[in-house]
Formats: sequence, structure tokens, C-alpha cells
Amino acid sequence: MQQYPGELAALLVAVFWTITALSFEMASKRVGSLAVNIIRLAFALVFLSIFGLVFRGLPMPTDAGSHQWIWLSLSGLVGFVFGDYFLFHSYRLISSRIAMLIMTFVPPVTALLGFLFLNERMSWMHLAGMTLTVSGIAITIFSREKGKKIQLKYPIKGLFYAFLGVLGQAGGLVLSKYGMQEYDAFASTQIRIIAGFVGFALIILFWGKMPLIVAAFKNTKALWGITSGSFFGPFLGVSFSLVAIQYTSTGIAATLMAIVPILIIPPAAIFFKQKVGMLDYIGALVSVFGVALFFV
Repeated sequence: MQQYPGELAALLVAVFWTITALSFEMASKRVGSLAVNIIRLAFALVFLSIFGLVFRGLPMPTDAGSHQWIWLSLSGLVGFVFGDYFLFHSYRLISSRIAMLIMTFVPPVTALLGFLFLNERMSWMHLAGMTLTVSGIAITIFSREKGKKIQLKYPIKGLFYAFLGVLGQAGGLVLSKYGMQEYDAFASTQIRIIAGFVGFALIILFWGKMPLIVAAFKNTKALWGITSGSFFGPFLGVSFSLVAIQYTSTGIAATLMAIVPILIIPPAAIFFKQKVGMLDYIGALVSVFGVALFFV
């Protein structure tokens, strides 16, 4: 399995993001998504600074060149700020379930952007694996929230916002690979997070939401959720996602990292007592078979 370091790193990212999703879901319900977004980046920046000091002797990425700072900063703004901002706004207009369904377009869009701008090519086996994995994820998401019907029409604005979220995540990943090159993945993540933090800070100041951020620090349970989510998400998850794209194509990495809806089924059933239906099992089986094709 040592011949698949990028693929294995991407699978590890999916595990990290599963923990993150559970943590941030709890925190967002208590203090709101905007507060969670900027606080998670601040906490992740602390984790990355400690990591850099211990393992690189540099608490900040001062050894990065202008190429890394420009493109990774742009990647942080596109991925953390642009993508997440519109994704969270789409939740209010078309529901999180429909937004998540649209987000299954992230892997193919990432692969397309990787082909256009990085000259990355995927084999037919990999394309088949992507198709099966994404299809399984869509089936699983579709099965969630029993009793809620899929409508035929949704607000164009909400759908547009969700697709902007897709472009943000896909574009952020491709820009990261171009900007990082051979530079350290954890230091690259630190640059992205610095840019993302500044971007969210400007949004918060512009909209006068600072009181919400201050109030969030008074909610102990929410802070525990943000802390654990920040450790496994922006710190470990995002860093290992950059490790993944250093060793494999962005399309493959994006596909494997997208299986969070599959991995989240067991903990959701155990801890939140959510019922697991036949479509969940079918979706998981299809996705697992698709993932396996990346290791053939």
C-alpha cells in the first residue's frame, strides 16, 4: 500500500473530516456557523504554529517564497472564505441536504480544473471509481432526513450559491497544488488559514457581527466542539489534504476525501440514534467499490 501515499492520505482526511463534521454540527447549533468558521481558523492557526515550532523550528511559514504566499493565500480565500461563505448561505435557501447533493460535483469539477490548469489526467479506471464513489455518496445523502421529499423546484439563488461553493472547494484545492509545489504541506496550510482568517475577519467587521463572536467564547460546550473540530479539520484534515495532492491528482484526492457522508453513518447511528436504511447500505457499498478501484 506504500505505492498509494496520496490516496491513503486522502482517506485519512475523510476520517478526520468525519470527526470534524460531528464536532462543528454541535457547535454551529449553539453559536452559529459564522462564529464557528472564524474561531476554527484561529484555533487551527495556533495548532499549526505549535506544530511548525516543534517540527520545523519555525512557528510561522517565514521560509515560504512569494509564489507560495500569493497562490496559497488566494487558495485560502477561494476555499475557506468564498466557497464556505456561499455554501453556508445556500443551506438557508435550499436546505443542507440539497446543498450536499450539489457538493458531490466537487470531485468531477476538481478533476476538470486539474486537467485544464495542471494538465492532470485520470485513467478510465479512476474515472469509473470517481463515478461510483460520487454516486454512492449521492444515494446516501438522498436517503437522509426521511419524510422530507425532494422538490422539483428550488430557488435559483440557492442552487447558484451551492454551485459557487463547489467552485470554491474545487478551485481552492487546485490552487493549493499549484501554489504549494514541493513546499511543506503543514506550512502551506498555515498560509491558507492566515488568508482565510483575514477574509472572514473582514466579513465579520463589515457586517457588524463581532458581538456574535464574543458571545461564542462564553459557550463552553460549543468551544469544546470547535476545538476538536479545528484540530481534526483545518489543522490535520486540511494539512493531510495537501499531502494527498502532492502525491496524487487533485481529482482522485477530492473523490476520496468526499466520502464523509459514508463514514459518518456509523457514528451518527451510534451517538445520534439515526436510523440506517437500505439506501444507506447501498450507497456505502457502491462508494466502497468505487474507492477500491483507485487501488487496483
